[in-house]
Amino acid sequence: MSVEQTIVDMAREAKEAARVVARLGAREKDAVLEGIARMLLDEASTIKEENEKDLKAAREKGLSEAMIDRLTVGDAVIESMAQGLRDVVKLPDPVGTVTGMWLRPNGLQVGRVRIPLGVIAMIYESRPNATIDAAALCLKAGNAVILRGGSEAFHSNAALSQIIQRALRENGMPEAAAQVIPVTDRAAVNVLLAQEEYVDLIIPRGGEGLIRFVVDNAKIPVLKHYKGVCHVYVDEDADLGMAEEIAFNAKAQRAGVCNAMETLLVHEGVAASFLPPMAKRFTEAGVELRGCPKTRDILPDAKEAKEEDWPMEYLDLILAVKVVSSMEEAMDHIGTYGSAHTEAIVTSDLACARRFLKEVDASVVLVNASTRFNDGGELGLGAEIGISTSKLHAYGPMGLEELTTTKFVVFGDGQVRT
Repeated sequence: MSVEQTIVDMAREAKEAARVVARLGAREKDAVLEGIARMLLDEASTIKEENEKDLKAAREKGLSEAMIDRLTVGDAVIESMAQGLRDVVKLPDPVGTVTGMWLRPNGLQVGRVRIPLGVIAMIYESRPNATIDAAALCLKAGNAVILRGGSEAFHSNAALSQIIQRALRENGMPEAAAQVIPVTDRAAVNVLLAQEEYVDLIIPRGGEGLIRFVVDNAKIPVLKHYKGVCHVYVDEDADLGMAEEIAFNAKAQRAGVCNAMETLLVHEGVAASFLPPMAKRFTEAGVELRGCPKTRDILPDAKEAKEEDWPMEYLDLILAVKVVSSMEEAMDHIGTYGSAHTEAIVTSDLACARRFLKEVDASVVLVNASTRFNDGGELGLGAEIGISTSKLHAYGPMGLEELTTTKFVVFGDGQVRT
């Protein structure tokens, strides 16, 4: 069978399966998720064996350590995937929730009810755990899902797909409710992006190049997240010990993820006392610093930051640093170079904190906390399918509620319009 026919058949079958999933109750959907969680732990050795095939190929291709970190599935990642499924099971089912009801003067009762989106297609790179997260959230929200992982994670995703399919089958649900595209041919993506008859939403998750390609070629609505150019601003009234811990965590805890800090902004009033110990800690952790002229006056070993560094998503142990004269300059810099992903301020001044929250446009804005908290699980949504930096129809981490929409329901008693 050709790649085109394979994808068309998958999309058509997903549309049929979506009708089945949409009418299931929470207990039936949760049984599938619990089954997947149990099988992940039971099949951990097989998953790791398949993942090692991907890791070996990644090393041979010379992929960065950050990319290999994203690709690695060890015991901790498997347990995290299983726990994420259990967390989603505990969440209330959004489908059927009445979000409002009102009475019109003519006696009509008008309401809005949450319903599934339908068929969601997700295209993503590395991160085999995204396969489980996406399947779990889409199914719990009553949707069918088609998953297209990157070729670098092909063996890992195939192993996870077998587990998902088995759990669906054992619980009497159509296997087409959650499918992983079984080919690495790039033509599969182009075909998938054209399935407007069957697919309701495309969610790309990966580098800026992938997302722009999807946006430029899709005939289906796309939920966008081009890149994560995240900032931490250290205000002149910041607790510098706290600021050091937050900045270090935001950059060095895991550099290859979209909510990692890429630029550190520091008020000139505290730069001379804050930057030297902060730079020492970053340097010991292998972080390369690229600074503005004021930064390099304080840190002469830092490389010169060029204009292209400010909008850069490094996804690596590289950090741009800028000394600013005020919070206004910091917010102007964020407004110019930020990507509406995650922005944080460290300050003891409540008025500054409130102003930063109000004026900075990003899907998540934090006060005195690491940018790494822009994550569905960390914010209490359970697992997430991705982070939207566009405002239609969701902004920020997409959990269960964001994978539904609403429809109007109207109760009458014979009314006709005059």
